[in-house]
Amino acid sequence: MRIDVLFGVQHVAPQDVQGRVVGVIDVLRASTTIATALANGARTIIPLESPDEVVKRASHFERGEVLLGGERRSVKMDGFDLGNSPLEYTREAVDGQTVLFTTTNGTKALLAVQGASDVVVSSYVNLTAVTALLRSALRGGTDITLICAGQDRQFSLEDAACAGRYVNNVTKRLPDVDVNDAALAASLIDKKYGNNLMRLFNTAAHGRALAAAGFGADLLACQAVDSYPVIPIYQDRQITKLGPERER
Repeated sequence: MRIDVLFGVQHVAPQDVQGRVVGVIDVLRASTTIATALANGARTIIPLESPDEVVKRASHFERGEVLLGGERRSVKMDGFDLGNSPLEYTREAVDGQTVLFTTTNGTKALLAVQGASDVVVSSYVNLTAVTALLRSALRGGTDITLICAGQDRQFSLEDAACAGRYVNNVTKRLPDVDVNDAALAASLIDKKYGNNLMRLFNTAAHGRALAAAGFGADLLACQAVDSYPVIPIYQDRQITKLGPERER
């Protein structure tokens, strides 16, 4: 049994994901926003590379069939319905909707994963639910890779800490689990900050940038552990909620 953590999609090689369960982590904010949207009734989320691709894909739908969501430089693009704030993805806004979604880091990380057994969008807000899936995979003999989306292809403290929380929770009372050095480092970062996630976010460069840009309330939403206990599965180029209607 093995868990590897990768700090950034630029480090992903085929053997890191082939046949594994992969968790993609972008705490601030794509992973949190995706979990929030699905918990509030979004039918599916389709991650796309760029704003232009979102607009192009939207042209294949009837007006009103899809919502355009995402950000560049942390803010919503002109002509889009929603940005990347989890607070925007209320039940009134997204219930029953398909969301075409692009972000600077999170959606690119998802699109970079090919050949995995399952890809699950992971964050603090769905920690326990995703941990249960990962523990089940590990017990069944499937190795795990946790990919930190990072910020502009750079290491991000908050994603590493979240990966460390998953490493610590998934391996609890499971003997003989091998981990790579990045997983050990992430585990130590999680132990340093513990449950004081606002301290983590206020220390992390991206957290400070979001607060300065007026998204301080988003930080509160992103640190609300288990507030949206859903398991977003990325499969067939779309993200849907694992449940009776969407089995693995």
